[in-house]
Amino acid sequence: MILTRLAAALRVKRCIAAMVTTMAALIALPASAQTDDNWKPETFTLANGLTAVVLPDHRAPVVTHMLWYRVGSADEVKGKSGLAHFLEHLMFKATDDIPAGEFSKIVARNGGQDNAATSYDYTTYHFRIAKDRLPQMMRMEADRMVHLRLDTEEVIPELSVVREERRQTVESSPAAILDEMVSAQIYAGHPYAIPIIGRMDELAKLSRDDAVDWYRTWYGPENAILVVAGDITAAELKPLAENIYGPVPRRGDLKARKWPPVQALAKSVELSHADPKVSQASWSRTWLGVAMGDGDAEALQVGMEILGGGRVSRLYRELNEQGRATMSSGYSMEMEARGIVAISATPAPGVSVAAIEAEAMAVTSKFLREGPTAQELSRAKKMIAASAVFTRDNQMSLAEWYGERLTAGQTVAQIEGWEDRIRAVTAADVMRTMNRYLVGTNYVDAVLLPEAK
Repeated sequence: MILTRLAAALRVKRCIAAMVTTMAALIALPASAQTDDNWKPETFTLANGLTAVVLPDHRAPVVTHMLWYRVGSADEVKGKSGLAHFLEHLMFKATDDIPAGEFSKIVARNGGQDNAATSYDYTTYHFRIAKDRLPQMMRMEADRMVHLRLDTEEVIPELSVVREERRQTVESSPAAILDEMVSAQIYAGHPYAIPIIGRMDELAKLSRDDAVDWYRTWYGPENAILVVAGDITAAELKPLAENIYGPVPRRGDLKARKWPPVQALAKSVELSHADPKVSQASWSRTWLGVAMGDGDAEALQVGMEILGGGRVSRLYRELNEQGRATMSSGYSMEMEARGIVAISATPAPGVSVAAIEAEAMAVTSKFLREGPTAQELSRAKKMIAASAVFTRDNQMSLAEWYGERLTAGQTVAQIEGWEDRIRAVTAADVMRTMNRYLVGTNYVDAVLLPEAK
């Protein structure tokens, strides 16, 4: 489960475009999603600063509870990479009331599932449980918010677990190694260049004191956002939250997030990584994109959906259907700071990397010159908007959708207005925005290769 937690956190950003396309493809299926009338979010804030968002879903007596801390790997200091994710592991250890290793067992004995994830912008903990067991789970979550016991005999062995995770999820994956190389270039001088899981040499030096300091520096109700999706209303949740989370005192001295701005690349960079585990070469090009909530975000999303979002995209039609590529994609990813825009392609047998790069960029350049057709624009907006319907139909997806955006500083109103902003995107918006970020700006080209014979 620990490996799955980290692997999901590392993969989630790269899979956004694929998720949107997959969910949109289901639009022809009978919809079971809730109507707008019974899922509208409700919010409240406790006196200690904890913000809560309730996302009602009354189809089954089940709730998904996610507690988001506005701290992630990008908040780490030099030389201590991996600390945010390390503390995520330790949050499943002992408190004054719960012995080490018992947290998840108690959740399971009550018929629930729990997990956690660390990203650049946040660390989140969640469980899915029957509604009548929610108070007990909330008491456990409140307990580890303030009473976590970081005993040396529990902390130090967990470092070996984290280092093994890195071996399995990064060092044994040529694509993950190349991803880290790309991030180091595209985010040079910014903390997004720090690997979420940390660097092996720095992980080896982390200590119990580092973990304790991280916990005391960032973990407190005023730096947390509670998102609960399921068979509950704000009127029901608020008294529970006031009784259980309300007594948790403000830390009062929590650190405020302060990052340097993301700097544009001084020049374009070419990277390559070869490994005998690679069976087929692949190529990608990455540009700096926009931050979450930026006015260009929706136009970039629509444009990249048309260019590389799926089987009806221009890249797929021109490369895959013509037998030139076995895989092609394009996506725009937003985070709290500037995200990225990327396209990629895997050449078919007999096609060189240089050829697939040239052909992919020819398709891209043509799109940037001509812009989308009316049919492409309409279809892309419908496909992206359809993702909201299916996000609402899954408690976990819905809670994640809100939590990721709330921790990045967006308001509930901004999140709710996303579909309207997508519908309002015009062909002129797509051309203007795509040309702003993909033309005349520097980029990182990355090639993954089989090891040279």
